Amino acid sequence: MTTIKLTAKRQATFPEEVCAALGVKHGDRIELEARTLGKERVWVLKPVADKARSWFGVLSKYARKSSRPWSRERDGDATGRAWAEESGK
Repeated sequence: MTTIKLTAKRQATFPEEVCAALGVKHGDRIELEARTLGKERVWVLKPVADKARSWFGVLSKYARKSSRPWSRERDGDATGRAWAEESGK
C-alpha cells in the first residue's frame, strides 16, 4: 500500500507510480470525489482535462480595456526601447 504524507501547509507529494497510473504530470489538476463503498468512505481521484487554449487571443481581455488599440507602427519601437531601458541594456 502506498502512503502520502501531508505537510503543515496541507501539501502532498504523490509517488511517481501513482502519477503514472493516473496519467498526470506537474501542473495537472486532480478531482477528488467522496464515495461510500460498503460502510467505508473512500476518495476517488480523477485527472481533470484542461481546456485546450490557443495562445492567440489570451490577452484580448486586456486589449478591450485599452483606450486605444496597440499599433506596431506607432508603439512597437517605443515598447522595445522601454523594455531595453528597464533591463539596463
